[in-house]
Amino acid sequence: MQNSRRDFFKQLGIFTGAVVANAYFNPALISNIEAASERIAHLSPKDVASDEDFWFHIQRAFTNVKGIINLNNGGVSPSPKVVQDAVVRHNEFANEAPAYTMWNVLGPMRETIRTKLAHLAGCNSEEIALCRNTTEALETIIFGLEMNAGDEILTTNQDYPSMMNALHQREKREGIVIKAVSLPTPPENIQEITRILEKAITKKTKGILISHIIFLTGQITPVREICDMAHDRGIEVIVDAAHSFAHIDYKISDLHCDYFGTSLHKWLCAPIGTGMLWVKKEKIEKVWPLFAPAEPHSSDIRKFEALGTRSFPTELAIGQAIHFHNGIGSKRKEERLRYLKNYWAEKVKKFSGTGLVTSLDSEQSCGLANFYIKGIEPAALCDYLFNKHKIFTVPIGHDEFKGVRVTPHVYTTIDELNHFIDVIEHVARKGLPN
Repeated sequence: MQNSRRDFFKQLGIFTGAVVANAYFNPALISNIEAASERIAHLSPKDVASDEDFWFHIQRAFTNVKGIINLNNGGVSPSPKVVQDAVVRHNEFANEAPAYTMWNVLGPMRETIRTKLAHLAGCNSEEIALCRNTTEALETIIFGLEMNAGDEILTTNQDYPSMMNALHQREKREGIVIKAVSLPTPPENIQEITRILEKAITKKTKGILISHIIFLTGQITPVREICDMAHDRGIEVIVDAAHSFAHIDYKISDLHCDYFGTSLHKWLCAPIGTGMLWVKKEKIEKVWPLFAPAEPHSSDIRKFEALGTRSFPTELAIGQAIHFHNGIGSKRKEERLRYLKNYWAEKVKKFSGTGLVTSLDSEQSCGLANFYIKGIEPAALCDYLFNKHKIFTVPIGHDEFKGVRVTPHVYTTIDELNHFIDVIEHVARKGLPN
């Protein structure tokens, strides 16, 4: 029996390299994209944004059922087939003998993903922890920072509910103070956001939580300017990058922030339930982990990964998502997403009774935008769009504004957007049917 077990694990070792390598790179599935990229290599990202021949190859890489026009990629985006296939292959291998393959083979391979993410994000791999989503990443920081009763955290009333819930829980349990300022929608210019936050700072302000792209409207915020302003006053900054990472072209080092969290299953198109936490190297030691490791004050970023059993196959497939993203090019992707937003928004805003909650200034928005039709409730409009036309959008309700959030992605076709535009034009003229 003992010899059989040894032989079994020996055979696993022989085949592991081939199985794993195949899961990371499948030339047959991405060759068309690489060839298309070579064809447009001489063009600027803005010129490529409207090259439908190029984007046709990107669209074909996805397996979406075209019975639904999915304009809610800001929630969770589908993955291209190469990413889906990588999850399947890693999972099949993991199930050969999970207690061995998970911890002895796939687990160590996560370091490759950490390195790939660091290269994409422009930072040290020893500053990146793999997690499941932005909520887990940022709640690690929100609950992990040492604060005393009366200390203030400054944020906006447009930040994500999960983060606000975490802040308010600390407020109720420990007596810290949450100050949420109101932002105009949209502001006259992007610098107005910095001025509003600066005016709200007091001597008790210890930290600022800011979304890089606001999930409600797609408003881009001047994170670097905010960070520099805050640091001049000895204040740390936590950045919610759920909607900016792999959406707009930047590196974490560009932001000058202290803490950064994002979901990888949105704009990067990684598997559902993948995210990333970044902590500035010299700050790792002082942050308490959300899940307790043996040494909570370690300076090793991996202390934030003490989750227990998790899906290594899902995490390892992040590598294929990065490869796919790089095949397109970060700046090309940003310009395509902005082009798609402008394509529908420029037309919709001209219809009678319609308006935009989002600025079309390229400095203030990219692929995500919010619009409304006067006299029509956003939830009723979204229900009509889906039930009648299978167009999936999201109603947005806020104390200060409301509308419909629209988030196309790189696989969205112009024909799909034309259909969406036609339907909105009809509703703007005729109203919703009784």
